[in-house]
Amino acid sequence: MVEMDRSISFDGRDIRLRVGMLAPQAGGAVLIQSGDTAVLVTATRSTAREGIDFLPLTVDYEERLYAVGRIPGGFLRREGRPPEKAILTSRLIDRPLRPLFPGWLRDDLQVVATTLAMDELVPPDVLAVTGASMAVMLAQIPFNGPMAAVRVGLVGDDFIINPTYAEIKAGDLDLVVAGTPDGVIMVEAGANQLSEQDMVEAIDFGYEAVRDLIAAQQDFLKELGVEPPQVTPPEVDSTLTDFIRDRAQTQIKQILSQFELDKNSRDAALDEVKAAVAEAIAELPEEDPVKVITTTESKALGNTFKDLTKQLMRRQIVEDGVRVDGRKLDEVRPVSCRVDVLPKRVHGSGLFNRGLTQVLSACTLGTPGDAQNLSDDLQEDLEKRYIHHYNFPPFSVGETKPLRAPGRREIGHGALAERAILPILPPKADFPYVIRVVSEVLSSNGSTSMGSVCGSTLSLMDAGVPILKPVSGAAMGLIKEGSEVRVLTDIQGIEDFLGDMDFKVAGTDTGITALQMDMKISGLPLETIKQAIDQARPARMHILEKMLQAIDQPRSEMSAFAPRLLTIKIEQDLIGMIIGPGGKTIKGITEETGAKIDIEDDGTVTISAVDESKAKKARNIIQGMTRKLQEGEVYAGRVTRIIPIGAFVEFLPGKEGMIHISQLADYRVGKVEDEVTVGDEVIVKVREIDGKGRINLTRLGIHPDQAAAAREAAVK
Repeated sequence: MVEMDRSISFDGRDIRLRVGMLAPQAGGAVLIQSGDTAVLVTATRSTAREGIDFLPLTVDYEERLYAVGRIPGGFLRREGRPPEKAILTSRLIDRPLRPLFPGWLRDDLQVVATTLAMDELVPPDVLAVTGASMAVMLAQIPFNGPMAAVRVGLVGDDFIINPTYAEIKAGDLDLVVAGTPDGVIMVEAGANQLSEQDMVEAIDFGYEAVRDLIAAQQDFLKELGVEPPQVTPPEVDSTLTDFIRDRAQTQIKQILSQFELDKNSRDAALDEVKAAVAEAIAELPEEDPVKVITTTESKALGNTFKDLTKQLMRRQIVEDGVRVDGRKLDEVRPVSCRVDVLPKRVHGSGLFNRGLTQVLSACTLGTPGDAQNLSDDLQEDLEKRYIHHYNFPPFSVGETKPLRAPGRREIGHGALAERAILPILPPKADFPYVIRVVSEVLSSNGSTSMGSVCGSTLSLMDAGVPILKPVSGAAMGLIKEGSEVRVLTDIQGIEDFLGDMDFKVAGTDTGITALQMDMKISGLPLETIKQAIDQARPARMHILEKMLQAIDQPRSEMSAFAPRLLTIKIEQDLIGMIIGPGGKTIKGITEETGAKIDIEDDGTVTISAVDESKAKKARNIIQGMTRKLQEGEVYAGRVTRIIPIGAFVEFLPGKEGMIHISQLADYRVGKVEDEVTVGDEVIVKVREIDGKGRINLTRLGIHPDQAAAAREAAVK
């Protein structure tokens, strides 16, 4: 392919697309660049494998530390397991891309985005999303695109397209909007309690820029002479569908209308109907077309039965306005909440139930040293003070399978719940703890990520974290049949699986803190998105009311097993003295007191211990070591050692001075031991601090009131 490039500008910020220069053997490749951030995105297709009944699409986002001029740490000095941010970016690319491939496609597809260069201004993730669309189109893969994505920020009262890292951090919104010519297909947002109206306006603002990027792709492809592939979809054989409809449609409709059935009973009843159909097929002659289809395609019966169930459930919702559990379209399942469900060695716990979905969240309070270091990411010097982890064991859906490390879904759900809580956490200056919340999904029937948001809020309040406001969340769904659209509140598993949208909204009574929308169709108009966001608010408020019945404000006292933190500030040039050579001094303080000590570069010292008296002891030692002494100050001290010309006295923790033999008494002293011995308590005054920092003490010229004050201070 000939080398060509095209640029498009947003508020003076250019996005440049270049093709024909890199990765010539990939099906399609594009280098997308903005500022000094450049991402290579490739799309490759291989022939379908036997027996595959789904779209085997793999999307990978790769980070290379050479992109920011750094060498990886560790023994191997090369990139290893992708960091969480890279996994989330892979999901960000996958989510708007996957629904746009035709449902019949079974070829192996792989999209790889590699950040080759990155500056401190432009995030690479939204560039990779747009680049993926271009790469797929260049690879001549059947695709209902183009598709593009932009980031929207809010600085002051103004929305901006593709804000810099600094603008994202300073603003109240971090929104990614992806869309097609048909409408918005994906939304991902974190916000500082933004109103529903403002959020809708932000999505609209972003989609306008998305349309410009789509037009730029279309024009560029036209210049390149790349036309969408003309592919004839495989013919659909309705033989098996008609057979199952004739024998099972009435029974399926009856089961879907038995609203008293719970999930397990409904699934069992549907399985019985499917088993009866399978028996009927087994009795057919071997040459019967239905039997031939089910014999040659082992999953044909299950897939066709599922498709019919999907059609009937969707029709029931659209035509009758009622769902499989009998709820109205805007009705929330029964909600119950509990706190303090685990022993107090767990610093805080909350149990959230909504229908058959149950999430147990546990909160742990840690010290500044427990913060997650993100130095292996492309952005340096980042750390996380709030960490949320989400676990989804197989028993939560009644299944058995080997336990593995968290997958992309678990990481994504954990990140969404984390984003929802971040805006309401107290500032570090007021609450220096590092916080980790783990949400254990104990039972799942839809919207466990929003259950994790609610459970996290409960556990934080139970742990005594002074959050600004409680956060609740709800998941919205969509059924679209032709021109008929129905928005569902609080979707359960079957509605998520058989519906067209999963739209999660979390926030406080003031506004939205997190938003995530995924589609199974090619796009939604803004009016439908607004309806979903507006319909989510009463659901969130209802759930929040139930949560506040369990605990209406953060506890005033933390668990007795949570660490107590004391914070002091020292001058930066004294940090080395506290640490000591090879860490000897700070280790000694830790061993002596049992407290943990964290020192930041700005001189902030955080001392922690479950027993507050141990933390205070360590604080006193550090304050003593770093205190600026003045001549004439009087202290109570203890003799630590004796030499022929005087005695050494520790008068502050870690600070020692010498009383010369001539300063022990107001008369001549023959031997030091005649006046003091090791271990004696003495009152001393700072007589002199010499040029080398050595402290000379005296017992002379001390007024009785000064001595009494020194003894009292020592006791305290």
